[in-house]
Amino acid sequence: MAGAVEAAAPAAVLGGKLDRGELTLEIAPERIVEVCRLLRNAEQCERLSGVTAVDRHPAEPRFELVYHLHSLARNLRVRLKCRLGEEQPEIDSVTAVWRSANWYEREVYDLFGVRFRGHPDLRRILMPDNWVGHPLRKDYPVHGYRYSYADPET
Repeated sequence: MAGAVEAAAPAAVLGGKLDRGELTLEIAPERIVEVCRLLRNAEQCERLSGVTAVDRHPAEPRFELVYHLHSLARNLRVRLKCRLGEEQPEIDSVTAVWRSANWYEREVYDLFGVRFRGHPDLRRILMPDNWVGHPLRKDYPVHGYRYSYADPET
């Protein structure tokens, strides 16, 4: 499968490994939509079972997005990873490929602060709208900020 992706999308695959029968590919962030579409159409990865993030602070690039794909027809699982820097963690949304990405991307945005370009409704999903910060970032205080809600009066 990695060879098919490399052949169809040259320079999109930055690395990869096969471990316990599961393929993990590191993908260039600017090519994520193209690779996802290719895997859905050509490799029958019809199901996006999750999108999450890892904060590798203080390492740079700080964020690693992880996409979990599943081919029911072929009984295969594929993991895609993209690394994003701390300054403006942003990547294209894959909601045009899988509608289920909508909720997963909103969760990553809410908890890590990663923005998804082209997302149809990028807003908080777990925290209140006026919550300050992103609680799964490693530099977020363990007990939260003293005032975790934005006070409209101040």
